[in-house]
Amino acid sequence: MAMAAGVEHPPHDGSAAAEFEVRNPADGSIAGRLPDMTPAEVAELAQRLRSAQPEWEQLGPRGRARHLLNWLDWLMDNDQRILGLVQQESGKSWGDTSIETMVAVEVINYYAKHAPEFLADQTRRPHGPASLTKKLEVLYRPYQLVGVITPWNYPLAMPMMDVPPALMSGAAVLTKPSEVTPLAWAEMVRGWNEEIGAPPVLGCATGLGATGAAVVDSVDMIQFTGSVRTGRAVGIRAAERLIPASLELGGKDPMIVLSDADLDRAVGGAIWGGLFNAGQSCVAVERVYVEAPVYDAFVSKLVDRVGELRQGMDPQGSFTTEFGAMATATQLELVERQVQDAVDKGARILTGGKRADTGLFYPPTILVDVDHTMACMREETFGPTLPIMKVADEKEAVRLANDSEYGLGGSVWTGSAARGRRVGRALEAGGICVNNAMVNVFQFPLPHGGWKSSGLGSRFGGRDGILKYCRKQAFVSERVQMGGELHWYPYSPSKARLTDQMIRLLGMHDWRRRFGRRFPDGGRR
Repeated sequence: MAMAAGVEHPPHDGSAAAEFEVRNPADGSIAGRLPDMTPAEVAELAQRLRSAQPEWEQLGPRGRARHLLNWLDWLMDNDQRILGLVQQESGKSWGDTSIETMVAVEVINYYAKHAPEFLADQTRRPHGPASLTKKLEVLYRPYQLVGVITPWNYPLAMPMMDVPPALMSGAAVLTKPSEVTPLAWAEMVRGWNEEIGAPPVLGCATGLGATGAAVVDSVDMIQFTGSVRTGRAVGIRAAERLIPASLELGGKDPMIVLSDADLDRAVGGAIWGGLFNAGQSCVAVERVYVEAPVYDAFVSKLVDRVGELRQGMDPQGSFTTEFGAMATATQLELVERQVQDAVDKGARILTGGKRADTGLFYPPTILVDVDHTMACMREETFGPTLPIMKVADEKEAVRLANDSEYGLGGSVWTGSAARGRRVGRALEAGGICVNNAMVNVFQFPLPHGGWKSSGLGSRFGGRDGILKYCRKQAFVSERVQMGGELHWYPYSPSKARLTDQMIRLLGMHDWRRRFGRRFPDGGRR
């Protein structure tokens, strides 16, 4: 059920010893090998995690937080080694690689701090006098085993967005990283289980598509991040099993540059939002709409700034390039296909447009004279391209931005707060930034989720980011202990009259009906 790898692996022969290779896309070298786990092995791992979950839940949020904070300490004590694995399996620049620990720090600290508040039992007021003798509460109990399936674009950060809140909820967690970039995450899970003395409630199932499918079949709730195609398959299987599924899927995020925008900042935002991690972000800027009065100036500034970018997988710690390789040959070929389609339909390439001779590198590519007949404006790209379209005004920009099956995020660039709010509220997307790009994802008190084909549910953020891993339990207890209830057996005429009198007195809205008097016309006033 994982996203297509774009690399070929030997077929699984059914033996427990089968392995698959992980290759560095920058140079094709082997970065590591991991087991291609069978469905039976996944089921066995799931059962071990289930066995450990009740004791984990009993620790309470503060007890669980201590283990997660120890895990964070371990990560930061070993960050250069872990990040080295991220770079080797993904081909990123060192700058893009090093940012991934930020997500781990922020998410763990946020949910360790707020989980006691978010998971606290909640009291509800009785809805009427008949319930005054009852104490009404909502309790939150975790799903026993949560599955987390993540894609290849951020090997450490992606699972770190989901796993800490799931663990903090009290659930055991079975993870399945992409077969393209599983090495760093497998080491993180090993650290949890072998280095910090944590309970054995976190597992890592490594393997190909059959392994991911087995995870969906083994858990009580599934969080999936990846392609729309695979997300639909995960959602269908979850529905067949009657388990909840939270899906963050593809994006085609629009960037709207209005005539009163700070163009230098907008250009910087387009470069960061569109080209960070070689454009391989679900919330990347994938299409740009610029109002006509500033279109030429924006394009000119963008071309100049893009020409200064350095691409390549630089040595660890050197920070001598901006972004690195594409993760898979399949993804690079998709970008090539979209660019060629645009050119065939009349677009012009201002920068880039041709892959490197070695490695899976594609240069930053600016396309102009584009329109919505082109794949680069309709289909998710996940690559370092910036197609730019001139629009007459904000109304046209909003119409075109909403003309998409996707609705994950978007951005508006303007010098007017009122205009930014007006245009942003008109966009059909789960997250909007004004004068910035992608940063909504890292505002952890806010929900992060997609509209339309970009997903189902909210992936993380705020109270819902941890409660999504919990089942709600309605809990009713007696404030006043009596020998019996009026409505209990046995029935009798006297109990029925008393019940009727109480229903009328407490439930009706006029005094005549409260005292049981009936209108001669059958109820009409």
